[in-house]
Amino acid sequence: MTRTHFIILAMAGSAALLIGAIAFQVLGGLPPCKLCIWQRWPHGVAIGLGVLALANGHRFLPVLGCLVVLAGAGVALYHTGVEFAWWEGPNTCTSGSIDNLSTEQLLDQILNAPIVRCDEVLWSLFGLSMAAWNGIISLGIAAFWWIAARRT
Repeated sequence: MTRTHFIILAMAGSAALLIGAIAFQVLGGLPPCKLCIWQRWPHGVAIGLGVLALANGHRFLPVLGCLVVLAGAGVALYHTGVEFAWWEGPNTCTSGSIDNLSTEQLLDQILNAPIVRCDEVLWSLFGLSMAAWNGIISLGIAAFWWIAARRT
């Protein structure tokens, strides 16, 4: 396969992940949290880089595509850790601790709580959340970008 084929496969992978995320949101009724939205941006950027790489042919663009998708995989794997309570997520999208809070502080936390929390798994397949699957698939997409960069 040629460099162009690998770029197209990488773009198609990112497009499929974006379409899947939007389908889960719109058709499945699963609203995204802040970290879910952050995971979408690298795939959109990667598609744009793919268009430029196909038009321009510069070897650096697939390397950049690989790095962008790897960054997205990092966010996805970070999100996975938040969902499975391996570490804390951003304060603005997790439940936070209620230990040692006064009644007023607890009420304030409840009233100002975000609608969609990053530390809840809304959907899973084989014990892995959407964020975990996004991370795994993104690593595969990054491999396509890397192969494209290595092809002349």
